[in-house]
Amino acid sequence: MTDIARLLGAEAETLLEHQCQTFRKEDLYLPGPDFIDRVMSENDRSPHVLRNMQTLYNHGRLAGTGYLSFLPVDQGIEHSAGASFAPNPLYFDPKNIVELAIEGGCNGVASTLGVLSSVARRYAHKIPFMLKLNHNETLTYPAIYDQTLFAQVEQAHDVGCVAVGATIYFGSPESRRQIQDISEAFERAHELGMVTVLWSYLRNPAFKHEGTDYHVASDLTGQAIHMAATLKADIVKQKLPENNGGYRAVGFGHTHDKVYDELTSDNPVDLARYQVANCFMGRAGLINSGGGSKGHSDLGEAVRTAVINKRAGGMGLISGRKAFQKPMNEGVELLNAIQDVYLSPEVTLA
Repeated sequence: MTDIARLLGAEAETLLEHQCQTFRKEDLYLPGPDFIDRVMSENDRSPHVLRNMQTLYNHGRLAGTGYLSFLPVDQGIEHSAGASFAPNPLYFDPKNIVELAIEGGCNGVASTLGVLSSVARRYAHKIPFMLKLNHNETLTYPAIYDQTLFAQVEQAHDVGCVAVGATIYFGSPESRRQIQDISEAFERAHELGMVTVLWSYLRNPAFKHEGTDYHVASDLTGQAIHMAATLKADIVKQKLPENNGGYRAVGFGHTHDKVYDELTSDNPVDLARYQVANCFMGRAGLINSGGGSKGHSDLGEAVRTAVINKRAGGMGLISGRKAFQKPMNEGVELLNAIQDVYLSPEVTLA
């Protein structure tokens, strides 16, 4: 098993021993083997959706725990294929993307229509597929920051997917159209029995203020998460919060003093718990993203994110570039280290 405390270094005590005094864990709908019976059985999802959610829960090294570990590889569109796969050209071939998810013990693999459809008959029955429906792309100049549908929900169903994913850039000028697009897409996905996952991101130049980037503020990401849950996302993907006080800094929108005085603190676990609370207190699962690859620090950063997510009451981690931008054996090691956090009885709910 991974030496979690060693990888956390000087932060080990702060992260592993902290006890939340903001939202009590007893008031949350927490992940577990019985999550569908205990939590999802109260909502309006069809038996087909519940079955496909259980399929996700039953796969990989985390099978039977109620936690999720995903490999997402849509960066060939989002960042360009060269920027994404040049560090390890093996992954220009979609086959190796899926092989990494399988060898890495993931619950599922998330990718584009082209990637999944090119290998569907070989792998759709071996690991759960999630089709990312929309993307930004960076070939357009001047650059725009929009999410456009690249695929239809029916195509995800035909490819054999158990889930669909999508991104909304909340706060962007195009966000209202994206909200409408994804609301309709998620409703159709549920009709066809698929689980819905929303990449619930912020995008607005005003969220950067006086040298601080509040795109990763607990209060602002929390509101994006709340809107994702409102759109009936079964699982919400969000970046781990790095700061707080976004509403106060940017000077627009609405908040309350209690958000900062009582419902959050400076501890990273408390900042992430505010995100969980905005997932309808955990009725929708929070998975945090692993972020970009920085090389030698990737393993420690991935484990740190997983510890914060688990202790806050989150449902898992979705980590891509840290895993696929290195040799496959090292990518497998990183994915397994993330999973070890969720398997470890020593990493408890705060």
